[in-house]
Amino acid sequence: MSDIRIKKVETSKERNTFIRFPWKIYKDDPNWVPPLIADIKERINKEKHPFFDHADMDLFLAFDGDDIKGRVAAILDENHNTRHNEKVVFFGFYESYNDGDITRALLDKVCEWGEERGMNVLRGPVNTSLNDECAFLLEGFDSPPVFMMPYNPPYYLDLMEAYGMSKIRDLYAFLMEKNEKADRKLETIVKRIESQTNIKLRTVDLKRVDEEAEKIKYIYNHGWENNWGFVPWTDKEMEDMAKKLKQIADPDIIALAEEKGKPVGFGFALPNYNEVLKKMNGRLFPFGFIKFLLNRKKIKGIRVLVFGILREYRMTGLSYLLYSRIYKNALKKGYKWAETSWQLEDNEAVNNFVMSIGGRVYKKYRIYQKNIG
Repeated sequence: MSDIRIKKVETSKERNTFIRFPWKIYKDDPNWVPPLIADIKERINKEKHPFFDHADMDLFLAFDGDDIKGRVAAILDENHNTRHNEKVVFFGFYESYNDGDITRALLDKVCEWGEERGMNVLRGPVNTSLNDECAFLLEGFDSPPVFMMPYNPPYYLDLMEAYGMSKIRDLYAFLMEKNEKADRKLETIVKRIESQTNIKLRTVDLKRVDEEAEKIKYIYNHGWENNWGFVPWTDKEMEDMAKKLKQIADPDIIALAEEKGKPVGFGFALPNYNEVLKKMNGRLFPFGFIKFLLNRKKIKGIRVLVFGILREYRMTGLSYLLYSRIYKNALKKGYKWAETSWQLEDNEAVNNFVMSIGGRVYKKYRIYQKNIG
């Protein structure tokens, strides 16, 4: 066994090393999209990010001599464990070379960290929760990831299984491209539903982003409450998201459904900013921001992140109305394709809906788990 040493990240220099390590892993991978360094710094900032109002995390680096060979985060989300009556320690931000000794040393450290806090299950990856980027890419390594979706070398799957991890859930990503047959079917369904409902659809108003975000949070927290792994957004997390929305949202592809003024559903999509981020090498300044502005209007894809519908409206066909609004507006603005992601493999209602409007599974992702202690 190699002489692997695990070091907790404690200094700003070590934190920067942690953040920059993926550039070594993916230096020859044409499909990797470098994350924004500023964004990663914010997401792991325990003093400022609202996730850490209900969670704890430590970062670790793996060394072989003086050479860095891997990294991982150990995460304990009190809101998750309370809601699901579990004792889970999550691992996240995992990166390493293809060496089982490195994986073992990193994940053993997460297990040890979790056991010290009374946890008995290791699960991941999540960066930092299921409301963020999560899972390892399982199928679909032939194209870059879309915005806020993970990417990794195929060997990570082998490393996890060699460590004794097993699948807890697979996630699906669907590719949506213009399809005349599916379009005609969608139009027929939408016309029928519109004639039978009083529900009104509109795009979000970013001038009232805090008020709009509160409506989305209400629908999300009530509409998703029984989904596997779901943890509701807190008020501070929603405020943080609303602030970011002002900077990156395209309101024409975010649809809000209301009945008599009551919010009952939403469809949330974002431009696929990875098409721009791929050219920025992780930095907004000094020249990355210029690249961002020059290329933002050239984006061809969107990511449909989430549909939220209150339980009592799920059988009304509202999902078709929401998708139709986003789809038509996206085409008008010049977008050419969409990824709908992610969906739980066993969420048959959602998966059947997406396939009924022309979607096909083109990427799969896996979350792993192992009992510890």
